[in-house]
Amino acid sequence: MTEPKHTMVWNNCLTIVKDIIRPQSFKTWFEPIRAVKIAGEVLTIEVPSNFFREYLEEHYIDLISKALKRELGKEAQLEYNVKVVSGEDVVTYPQQPKKEIKNKSVPFPNKAGNITNPFIIPGLQQLEIDPQLNSLYSFENFIEGECNKLARSAGLNIAANPGKGTFNPLFLYGKSGLGKTHLAQAIGISIKKQFQDKIVLYVSANRFMTQYMDATTVKNKLTDFLHFYQMIDVLIIDDVHEFSGKAGTQNAFFHIFSHLHSVGKQLILTSDKAPVDLQDLEIRLLSRFKWGLIAELLPPDYETRIAILKAKSYKDGITLPEEVTEYVASRVTTNIRELEGTLISLLAHSTLTNKKIDLDLAESLIEKLVTKNKPEITIDHIQKIVCDYFKIEAERFLSPSRKRELVQARQIAMFLSRNHTKNSLASIGSKTGGRDHATVLHAYNTVRDLLDTDRSFRKFVVDIEKKLKSN
Repeated sequence: MTEPKHTMVWNNCLTIVKDIIRPQSFKTWFEPIRAVKIAGEVLTIEVPSNFFREYLEEHYIDLISKALKRELGKEAQLEYNVKVVSGEDVVTYPQQPKKEIKNKSVPFPNKAGNITNPFIIPGLQQLEIDPQLNSLYSFENFIEGECNKLARSAGLNIAANPGKGTFNPLFLYGKSGLGKTHLAQAIGISIKKQFQDKIVLYVSANRFMTQYMDATTVKNKLTDFLHFYQMIDVLIIDDVHEFSGKAGTQNAFFHIFSHLHSVGKQLILTSDKAPVDLQDLEIRLLSRFKWGLIAELLPPDYETRIAILKAKSYKDGITLPEEVTEYVASRVTTNIRELEGTLISLLAHSTLTNKKIDLDLAESLIEKLVTKNKPEITIDHIQKIVCDYFKIEAERFLSPSRKRELVQARQIAMFLSRNHTKNSLASIGSKTGGRDHATVLHAYNTVRDLLDTDRSFRKFVVDIEKKLKSN
């Protein structure tokens, strides 16, 4: 029996997709799809959930579109059937065109056809410079917390006044997965919304180096390369630490940086290290990195991780049970990328196995994904352990009372909070009955002194630390 046309077309598309993506990704995101019908040049497929549809749109729509156009022609379109919760009604969604962020066309002093640069459409008298910005990396999708408050505030300030003020350059640094690229692109996207005539360009350091190497192999192309970058109004360079040891690239970037800064253009740089820790970079370049604001992005604290999970799950149309949100936030502590990846895995497992997202599913999945991670020690957890150890009620612990046993318990809790969490003195004090940072500092110094002079007091602290590490 001959298979229906819609099945044949979709199977041909799957053959193309299967050769390009990883087997596990294909199994997760393509095997559950069923072709429903074909009408003219519109293919309708059935997907398990709205989240599934949105994930395909975000990650695979370009690939699917190319495969479909190969089968049905350049006017080919895609529709999705999604069953609602009842399993009876079906909602149909058309393919969603990606939001494009464009720069205006700009004239170039030389002939456009002579320029070797991947961001330019060759042969045009006016240059079309693709900003290379991902519309998903907006400020609206960037969750603020103590870990990134300074950097985000600076980013908003720059977006309102690019190239002006003291935040030029903005140097963002921190470990991988903490949101540096997201924040840098969010600034660029916000600038494009507010200043449509500004030419914004995001480029990775690795790509910049490749372009530089290409430019040095052809006569007169290096001049074109420098002229091109000197036209940019807002230049975002990601991972500048990769310039390490690349003398030629550093020299080219030095001249681009100096020109743009001197004429009031905005520079935004990201790195996995602070300028002082970067190796094999020219002193003159490092000194320019320090001209503006240097802002560190830290691992998100517990409250920020909770907010990220809630915002991400809301966007995906899923309401996570509170105990699941808290469990994931307490176990996945390394970075934002891992946190979002865990949530995607949860949603995928739930969709493909038709299981509800509950604590059992979260525990079984996280056991496989983050077996080496221990729950984060928080101020609240420390205070609970201390109160339990000294048999003190939480209300009395946080009260203004100056009784000796309460003061001692608070001081130990504040000492441990400073040693075992990344919270500031002010934050520790605020969570210890609204006390100020000076009180926390005094408590820390008092406990440190007593540890050296009072054996019984030292035993209290050692016992409590053992309980902290065992929980």
